[in-house]
Amino acid sequence: MAFLNEKQHAHVTAAVAAAELKSSGEIVTITARQSDGYSDIALVWAAIVSFALLTLLVFIAEPVLHWYGALHGEWNADWVPYEVFAIAAATGIVAFLLVWLAQLWTPLRFALVPGRVKDARVQDRAIDLFKVGAESRTQGRTGILIYLSMAEHRAEILADEAIASKVDAEVWGEAMHAMLAELKEGRIAEGMVAAIDRVGDVLALHFPRADDDQNEIPDRLIEL
Repeated sequence: MAFLNEKQHAHVTAAVAAAELKSSGEIVTITARQSDGYSDIALVWAAIVSFALLTLLVFIAEPVLHWYGALHGEWNADWVPYEVFAIAAATGIVAFLLVWLAQLWTPLRFALVPGRVKDARVQDRAIDLFKVGAESRTQGRTGILIYLSMAEHRAEILADEAIASKVDAEVWGEAMHAMLAELKEGRIAEGMVAAIDRVGDVLALHFPRADDDQNEIPDRLIEL
């Protein structure tokens, strides 16, 4: 399901076109449902809970064995090692599977992913998309990417070599702030347009449009 309707797509595309009329920069806009599946994090949580439960069994082994024996109608059961190990193994396996299955529910899985991991994965995905969609695709290496990852609620602004050599990364903070202010209110298109406008102003200052400038990258918003 698309995050933006046709009218909103047109709004973002028009903003890109207008910004590029002022400079030789090329702005690429991408929204993605998520930047990673975080299956490795889900497995880590399942393993942590499983091992934690097995460790807990060491301290509550006797009441657990009494309960298990009573459940099966045994009186004063005399446990042999393989039975104890079988109960522990079954407990660990069941706990692992239950925690892993619970994380198939996307909101829970994303809630359990540490913020720093989300930051890193979103940045990595943005870099990958930047390399494909913007980096070195313009004659003057003046491409810039505005990327939103919806599930993680993260955004990235990445600039090609010529821009990065003249504009400090901190300069994009104003564009990011303007975008996030709109995104927090649920206005995705307006947020992207706010960022595009400010990015366009910076590009116009450092890379004014030449008379023979060509539109080297399509202006349309890409949804993944």
